[in-house]
Amino acid sequence: MIRLTDVTLARAGRPLLEHADLTVHAGHRVGLVGPNGSGKSTLFAALRGELLPDAGAIDLPPRWTIAHVAQETPPLATPAIEFVQDGDLELREVERALAAAGAAHSAHTAAAEGTALAELHHRFEAIGGYGARARAATLLAGLGFAEARQRDAVDSFSGGWRMRLNLAQALMCRSDLLLLDEPTNHLDLDAVLWLEDWLGRYPGTLLLITHDRDFLDATVDTIVHIENRALRSYTGNYAQFERERAAQFALQQAAHAKQQRQIAHLRSFIDRFRAKATKARQAQSRMKALERMEIIAAAHVDSPFDFAFAPTSIGARQLVRLEHAALGYPERAPVLPDVEWSILAGARIGLLGPNGAGKSTLMKAVAGVLPLRGGERWTAQQLRIGYFAQHQVEQLRVDETPLRHLQRLEPQTREQDLRTFLGGFDFGGERATTPVASLSGGEKARLTLALLVRQKPNLLLLDEPTNHLDIEMREALTEALQDYDGALVVVAHDRHLLRATTDELWLVHEGRVTPFDGDLDDYRDFVLAQRRNVQKGEGEATAPRTIDRKARKREEAVARQQRADARKPYVTRQAAIEADLATLTTEKQALDAWLATGEAYSEAEKPRLVQALERTGALTWTLARLEAEWLDIAEALERLDAQA
Repeated sequence: MIRLTDVTLARAGRPLLEHADLTVHAGHRVGLVGPNGSGKSTLFAALRGELLPDAGAIDLPPRWTIAHVAQETPPLATPAIEFVQDGDLELREVERALAAAGAAHSAHTAAAEGTALAELHHRFEAIGGYGARARAATLLAGLGFAEARQRDAVDSFSGGWRMRLNLAQALMCRSDLLLLDEPTNHLDLDAVLWLEDWLGRYPGTLLLITHDRDFLDATVDTIVHIENRALRSYTGNYAQFERERAAQFALQQAAHAKQQRQIAHLRSFIDRFRAKATKARQAQSRMKALERMEIIAAAHVDSPFDFAFAPTSIGARQLVRLEHAALGYPERAPVLPDVEWSILAGARIGLLGPNGAGKSTLMKAVAGVLPLRGGERWTAQQLRIGYFAQHQVEQLRVDETPLRHLQRLEPQTREQDLRTFLGGFDFGGERATTPVASLSGGEKARLTLALLVRQKPNLLLLDEPTNHLDIEMREALTEALQDYDGALVVVAHDRHLLRATTDELWLVHEGRVTPFDGDLDDYRDFVLAQRRNVQKGEGEATAPRTIDRKARKREEAVARQQRADARKPYVTRQAAIEADLATLTTEKQALDAWLATGEAYSEAEKPRLVQALERTGALTWTLARLEAEWLDIAEALERLDAQA
């Protein structure tokens, strides 16, 4: 188990935790929550041993393997799939030892060297070495890497994709403790759903920091909340934590209100009778009671964020229309070759689809920042588009302050009015005049949203607006969007935001933009079915569609026959491999059993030992080759099933 005893942690002289205690049992799945800057990442660093507590003790089992996501990725020429496999340190150690031992064994055939080689082969098999490359490929595919790019060099990927590589490397590690600090920030919804499913099968202890409440609900069984520099544990997921904490706040507020009434009564008595000799003693008694009374703090449930979108008005029913629009980038084939799509006044649309399918491309085309490769784009008169995307955050002027950014937009507006507006985004006081260069990623995102809100758009396009935002800011944005009366299009991996603010879903998939007939739970099933290359109940794992039942049955019958014909040679070869594997495995197990006896290493058995070791090595590699061929056939059969 993990045990924190009377721990104090500080950064730059500022205490983050004071006299904190916590116990996490093996196999538990813990979500660590608290405001930005409360010490969550610092606690992770302490668990990794990268910093020592200022007081107290942090105890972990000494033999535990800890995995975490590196925040930096060096520009390596290493292929991505090899980089991911580097996450399994023991695998790499055994591989190096095998290479060295194999070279030595070819030069010297001493029994001891043969024994060492056999033991290495045993260990390699035990840790899943023969399936390691397939495991790495599965992780990469789950996180959105196309098969064609899995062999590309690490330094050929952008920063966001390198963070995905770091995540895949951490998942590759056969860890006892997995520390994930905001793992969804650089993922799209499809990858988030896959990771959520993967973590559901993770056998070790999980500590997770994330501001995605749906992700927390699906992956953890305990919430640890950092508040007032202390750690408090709650059983259950984030939704249960919210309910319990709300009940505590209600009780605390009631107790606080009752106490304030008592205090007011005591003070009134003291003020009225302190000067009267006959009541002086009673007044003194009440003054002492007032001093002894434990002041119950008011529950601090108010969010630091308070903002709203201004009312909008536009006479047009249709705000934007794309007609036979080809969307993409110069010198590349269009991502979306023929888009017919329109956005009506008051529409509230969530865009779904895998990474690279064209969601952001579609948003850019609607916003007018990406020229069409073909077709037409029509917009209504008086249309004001508010467009949020990551590149907007990057375009902030780092040498200017939040206040100055607003003053450039509205030079005639009084400074106090602008300061009041910025205060709603928690840029109060000196924060309003702090240079952007010193702001965190979340603060920059907040400022970009503030500038967007100030422009009073009647069409709002939000492309991953919640990246780097904490839960309170996400909730404030969600509430503001619920009250927004303009048209809204959202791309987000935050399902809570999508669920609460949109009322129709569209799927960007395989070059098309089509309505998605289902909810986010249906989309989760759709994504996981695709990732596992299995069919859904109504056919191929593509967008749901309604077809005639008789026609569907005829199509399924034809598909089954075609699939059976195509599968036959693969199935025949697979059966032969399985028979060979059974025979060779039996032989290898018999040799392993003999090699495990003391008799095998006696002087009299030395010739037989050398032969047995050589045969064991040969069997190991033959089995590995057959298993690899079996896996290739299995993948081919899966592809046939997916294409049928």
